[in-house]
Amino acid sequence: MKHILIAAVLLLFATCGAQADDFKPLFDGKSLTGWKQHGGKAKYAVENGEIVGTSVPKTQNSFLCTEKEYGDFILELEFKVHPELNSGVQIRSQVFDTETEIEFKDDTQTKKRKIPADRVHGYQVEIDPSPRSFSGGIYDEARRGRFLADLKDNDAARAAFKQGDWNKFRIECRGDSIKTWINEVPAVDVKDSVTPKGLIALQVHGVGDREEPLEVRWRNIRIQELK
Repeated sequence: MKHILIAAVLLLFATCGAQADDFKPLFDGKSLTGWKQHGGKAKYAVENGEIVGTSVPKTQNSFLCTEKEYGDFILELEFKVHPELNSGVQIRSQVFDTETEIEFKDDTQTKKRKIPADRVHGYQVEIDPSPRSFSGGIYDEARRGRFLADLKDNDAARAAFKQGDWNKFRIECRGDSIKTWINEVPAVDVKDSVTPKGLIALQVHGVGDREEPLEVRWRNIRIQELK
């Protein structure tokens, strides 16, 4: 019996190790290889093993996108954001070379929308340092233009955000299920199937005419693709 118990424990550790090894970095810590900017003209650079997004005035929302699309996955990353800069992480998102009309379900209605060329659109995991503190909520960027799930009834997740410090997201996409955690605290759990696959992107929100550069930083970006 003792030998069986030991074997079971060893198998558990082996399984956990295999799962951990399945994560692969999306960012090599040195360059933006594998990423491409779309949308606005915010600046993206690499500093100290981090991707740094810096706002510039008079430009629209900017997105640094993966060149590869992802469907079902677990994404983990850390971020630190200026307290006056809105940001986010796009998942299963799309971008077109030319203006394109899309059709999608919004509740029980079928809607159409024209998406401008180079406009990233789709699910966004919100980074929100404002007093509202919706970091981890799911917003539908440039498509339905509203939250699919916010944090107004999740005080624990709202309180988990650390102002001026590094925070961690865990994002799980499985079929029509999208779940998020912020600093290990469950944030939202959404069922939606408008786009089952797409790009991952790092957003720097437009700041209007504001001249002062505001920064958001990301590090330790890794993904486990699910079968």
